[in-house]
Amino acid sequence: MVVIHRGRMSKKPTGGVYHPVGRKRKYELGSQPTSTKIGKHKVKVVDLKSSAIKMKVLVAEYANVYDPKSKKYTKTPIKTVAECPANRHFVRRNIIVKGAIIQTDAGKARVTSRPGQDGTVNAILV
Repeated sequence: MVVIHRGRMSKKPTGGVYHPVGRKRKYELGSQPTSTKIGKHKVKVVDLKSSAIKMKVLVAEYANVYDPKSKKYTKTPIKTVAECPANRHFVRRNIIVKGAIIQTDAGKARVTSRPGQDGTVNAILV
């Protein structure tokens, strides 16, 4: 399903309807949420304007976990989502978003990257 973000509401304050002025444009194009899950690594590449690309992580297997004590990054397997302040239902569905607390082999870590935007899962130990 195509998601188009138009600039104007469809209804007037009086209840009347605005009629579209022009056709759909590429820069108005939106998308459904990525909802990054846990499993075998899978990435979707999306073309943007000016020949740029965006990597969306659909399924993540590993996280780059930063340890503040040793000041080093380690690539650690993700076990499960422990808690998520954005949405409590993301925990039981194992959806990874920025700010979620994930359980890894190194311990609990807070996700600092946006997996649906950055193409990777970065986290810091808590």
